[in-house]
Amino acid sequence: MIAKLKNNSADSVKALFKFLDDASLYFHYLENEQVVIIPKSNDISLIKDFEVVETIYPIDTPFQLASNIWKKTTTIDFSDFTIGANNFNIIAGPCSVENEEQIFKTAEFLSKIGVGLIRGGAFKPRTSPYSFRGLGVDGLKILKQAAKQYNLKIVTEILDLSMLDDVYQYADVLQVGSRNMQNFYMLNELGKIEKPVLLKRGMTARVYEWLLAAEYILSGGNEQVILCERGIRSFDPQSRNVFDLGAISLIKELSHLPIIADPSHGTGASSRVLPMSLAAAATGADGLIIEIHPEPSKALSDKEQALNFTEFEDLIVKLGNLIPNLPYNKTFTLPNKSILNFQSQ
Repeated sequence: MIAKLKNNSADSVKALFKFLDDASLYFHYLENEQVVIIPKSNDISLIKDFEVVETIYPIDTPFQLASNIWKKTTTIDFSDFTIGANNFNIIAGPCSVENEEQIFKTAEFLSKIGVGLIRGGAFKPRTSPYSFRGLGVDGLKILKQAAKQYNLKIVTEILDLSMLDDVYQYADVLQVGSRNMQNFYMLNELGKIEKPVLLKRGMTARVYEWLLAAEYILSGGNEQVILCERGIRSFDPQSRNVFDLGAISLIKELSHLPIIADPSHGTGASSRVLPMSLAAAATGADGLIIEIHPEPSKALSDKEQALNFTEFEDLIVKLGNLIPNLPYNKTFTLPNKSILNFQSQ
């Protein structure tokens, strides 16, 4: 269960903590939210008479803070747009930062289209050590320069805690990739930062394991978590992954956290990104993260799944015409003014 505390004296809080200690009940206190998590008990009678307790939420799931019993909606607020609630957002950019020309060309294009978030990998986790693994800090600097010039926010991946200072300095949203979803020590540290974390589903993870990974970040005090469905591994070689649209609906039933979809990794083929993007929007996703490239055939990583600029424009227009007709009352949020014409503008 979760207990929300009143603004009482420190002595009142200490009295509650002493009682929980004496009763051998493990608890976790989030001081900035004045919340006590007691994960192994749902017996309200134990603490309901303490004056310091304002509200008790009995939650019968392994994940507590990620549950929508405790909280109905989480939004990630930037200066001129919001992720979550009734907003549908797009994150787009190349798989890898390759050079200045590629990133500046992409940033200029995204700004004209109206997209406010650019993605790009400066550090790339690759199956083969001989594949292109990114430009490192130089890639982060290129992203920052382009983002500043074209009024964009940066989404980029952190692979290891040793990179935290560098990535934190340049990124607006820190992405945790599929391979790191259960890197619990890193998730713990990301719970201490003051920037949003985009948590991708592990390639073999069940939904409750994914939500428990989010719980590591939330229990550290960082409320700014965005979930991302990116497909799960299957036995079928014809598709890179199984794009689990049902997980989007399930997350909406279980959690208050915003969830976006990654149809690029979910399908592994640019020809299937458009239909799966529309399907994810129809399922209730709060947004998409899409791989695009000025010249996909020349991309140094994931070229098979990257859209070119014309294909991405087509996707934006179709989403803009679809979203107002869905039963979710979502607004297609394009922070920058778009040169394209579609229904929701």
